[in-house]
Amino acid sequence: MREDKNTLPFDDGLHGSAAPVSGRGDRLTEILLSVSDLTARLKELVEAGFGAVAVTGEISNCKQWSSGHLYFTLKDDRAQLRAVMFRTGVRTLKFKPEDGMRVVARGRLSVYEVKGEYQIVCDALEPQGLGALQAAFEQLKRRLQAEGLFDRARKRPLPVFPRRIGVVTSLDGAAVRDILRVLTDRHPCCRVVVRPTRVQGEGAAGDLTRALQAIVRVPEIDVVIIGRGGGSTEDLWPFNDEGLARAIAACPVPVISAVGHEVDFTIADFVADLRAATPSNAAELVVDRVDNFRARIDRAGERLASATEMAIYARVQRTERVDERLARWPAQVVMRERDGQELALRLRHAMSRRWNRAREQFQALGRRLDRRDLRRVAADMRARLAARDGRLRQLIATRQLSAESRVRELAGRLDALSPLAVLGRGYAVCWDDARTSIIRSARTVRPGAGIRVTLAEGELRCHVDETS
Repeated sequence: MREDKNTLPFDDGLHGSAAPVSGRGDRLTEILLSVSDLTARLKELVEAGFGAVAVTGEISNCKQWSSGHLYFTLKDDRAQLRAVMFRTGVRTLKFKPEDGMRVVARGRLSVYEVKGEYQIVCDALEPQGLGALQAAFEQLKRRLQAEGLFDRARKRPLPVFPRRIGVVTSLDGAAVRDILRVLTDRHPCCRVVVRPTRVQGEGAAGDLTRALQAIVRVPEIDVVIIGRGGGSTEDLWPFNDEGLARAIAACPVPVISAVGHEVDFTIADFVADLRAATPSNAAELVVDRVDNFRARIDRAGERLASATEMAIYARVQRTERVDERLARWPAQVVMRERDGQELALRLRHAMSRRWNRAREQFQALGRRLDRRDLRRVAADMRARLAARDGRLRQLIATRQLSAESRVRELAGRLDALSPLAVLGRGYAVCWDDARTSIIRSARTVRPGAGIRVTLAEGELRCHVDETS
């Protein structure tokens, strides 16, 4: 097929006119395009030439903006590629992308026209060689371990004799039946409180957290079992939630994690005070100490029975020896009988005295209790308050009279010392003409000067003709 020499590359009539330019006799042609036109054409070529792609590389410059979009760079030892993942895709991630992590990015190639850069728009992102769930598990495990939530020092021992046992699990699973069966067989008298919750699916982690926080508010809860039966990693994933882990760490009573089978490990297992291989094993661990306590009681009972038998045997031997002596010495029997009667009488007297002392103590305690009766104490306090109120009012009245008398005395003394009182007796005060200082000596006034004279009523303005 022969190419028409009048046809120009990228000439579709959409981007304005083009002028062919020839140089030095060759037949190469050029077209004048704006930067935006050229970038748009390149974008069309890139997006049309590549469909869905999967790119592997190492993450660098990873940053999530406030808009929720994730921007990063994929690189290897020879090249790098800009990448973006919008917030709708970020929400589906099971792990947190970090610098240095090798990942597989799946999406489509595009050109960011503003900067003229080509990039991959990621629809999915997963760690290379490691599942997303496992990566998220390892990230959360490292972070919580660094905070000390896995330390043995914060692990609490199980109660020796739990009065009430809390269970957080689903009512539909076999876990709750296994737990109740073991607890009933081993410790029929224990009280069990079950807080039902979802244990898998979306939103199950929040339900587990709320259920744990609710069950510890039940009075007299001594220990809590939280868990479920076995399942896939996705089924057990709610027990890897950070919020649930922190709720277990903040729980005021010991928590046993019983999730899945013995080979299954979750974040809840590391944070809990004790990890059980299975839900039934958790029940066995709770009542194991009860069994030990019962065994100790049984052993103590056996020792007590043995000691009692030995004591009875010793008493029988003594009785037989006494019988032999009685047979040989009747007189001693009479003496012992009298001694026994005397001891019995002393015992009755001692018991009577103890009884009387106990009764007196009881009566004394009753009187003390009566004195501490709130009604009597309140009445006594009201009487004391009334008496003190009366004395206070009397004291205030006395102080007030004394103060009034003192005020009147001071007022009289002040009135006697008042310059106005002196002026009222016919005296006067002489001032200079500016009325800034009092004239006490005639030598300080020159003839012809003006002075002011203050009387008891009014003031005089005078002219000095002569001083002496």
